[in-house]
Amino acid sequence: MIHITYFVHGTTVDNEKEISSGWKDVELSELGIKQSQELKNKVKDMKFDVVFCSDLKRATDSANLTFQGAVTIVQDSRVRECNYGIFNGKPSAVVEPLQERNIKEGFPEGESYEDVKKRILDFLDFLRNNYDGKKVAIVAHKAPQLALDVILRGKTWEQAFAEDWRKTKSWQAGWEYELK
Repeated sequence: MIHITYFVHGTTVDNEKEISSGWKDVELSELGIKQSQELKNKVKDMKFDVVFCSDLKRATDSANLTFQGAVTIVQDSRVRECNYGIFNGKPSAVVEPLQERNIKEGFPEGESYEDVKKRILDFLDFLRNNYDGKKVAIVAHKAPQLALDVILRGKTWEQAFAEDWRKTKSWQAGWEYELK
């Protein structure tokens, strides 16, 4: 079994402007930097064998601010956010309603949430083959976390979207998953 703790990246300048970044690279805001630094104190007693993070700047910066010097950090594009295609970097008021409609059909010039699920399944197979019995942290985005809820918790996509902590305003310092 592999124990996974999932962390979301800190607040970005796009988050503060209510923009859905997708694959657009964007900086952490001052708040996001502070959140990532504060997370370091909240997880100081947690031990991980490795930290994987998305290769998008907001996730790598968050991972570095929280974990650098304590554990090996590995960038992995499979835990990237959903590619919203022509909607990368567009207002959240436009993108958010489209997300739940793009579960099976990809965003124009982008991908679907089922595509994200395929990436995460590939990543989980990689973990099974290389990290059995380990404690793994992931620093990434909304779509991979929802995919974990679908894959490891047996939720439907509709349930995962409806129960997403962003909608319920129930952020926490890490979500726990077990990969068997």
